[in-house]
Amino acid sequence: MAAQLDPSTRTNGGGPPLVELREIVKRFGSVIALSGVTMKVHAGEVMCLLGDNGAGKSTLIKTLSGVHQPTEGEILIDGAPVVMRSPRDALDRGIATVYQDLAMIPLMSITRNFFMGREPGRGKGPLGGFDVAKANQIARSEMGKIGIDVRDPSQAVGTLSGGERQCVAIARAVHFGARVLILDEPTSALGVKQASVVLRYIAQARARGLGVIFITHNVHHAYPVGDAFTILNRGRTYGTFQKSEVSREEVLNMMAGGKELDELSAELAEFSRSDTAAAGARERAMAEELHREAESLHGH
Repeated sequence: MAAQLDPSTRTNGGGPPLVELREIVKRFGSVIALSGVTMKVHAGEVMCLLGDNGAGKSTLIKTLSGVHQPTEGEILIDGAPVVMRSPRDALDRGIATVYQDLAMIPLMSITRNFFMGREPGRGKGPLGGFDVAKANQIARSEMGKIGIDVRDPSQAVGTLSGGERQCVAIARAVHFGARVLILDEPTSALGVKQASVVLRYIAQARARGLGVIFITHNVHHAYPVGDAFTILNRGRTYGTFQKSEVSREEVLNMMAGGKELDELSAELAEFSRSDTAAAGARERAMAEELHREAESLHGH
């Protein structure tokens, strides 16, 4: 088993982490959704938050993005404790979440979806109006930075591939000042080619000094771009591991629960032995019956 990374020893150049969770507990009545989760994300780092369905990923996302407040524990930004009472608080502090549904309107243009309520105006006052030319130029430029050539920003966003729509949402968050990107299963509904587009941009966001929290249950997407891995299982964390300290197979084993996998393997092996024994007994019984029939015919 890989050695667990002590979060207090990772400084990533000496500065405080962009965001840090300390012993986060979240209860909904008598249900404990998170139990003592600790995690840090530094500038220029991709932290992969891994776990199967029901592991607590969604609750942790919503706690980080200001939707939920933790029952216990604290959140720190740039080393200072903060209380985020709404998603707006999180955005104001540079934490942007890109959810699976993307919050986009397919029939609206790429530009309109890119700005979505933050449209640049021409001049001041009610007569200023929406500066379409400027907005189109910004949308085209920002998409170009991530390798997507948008020839016509006025085209409907619904005409883009799933991977390209993900990149619109990510580029939008970066343009409006995100320092920490929380990406909720961005590759879950994508094919291999489209997923590679998103993974390439995650790597580019890291190179630009952003902290990225990549939430997924797909180890094969997380491992190539991840620098560190926090693994959740039923609201608890196995800890945080550096890529150099843990293999892809070990991450997968921890996600699924090593003990549960061992028990399943033993159970399947027992089923196999039982099936083999039963098949052997059936073959012997059939052979004996055929033998008796042959002797009966021979006697007549």
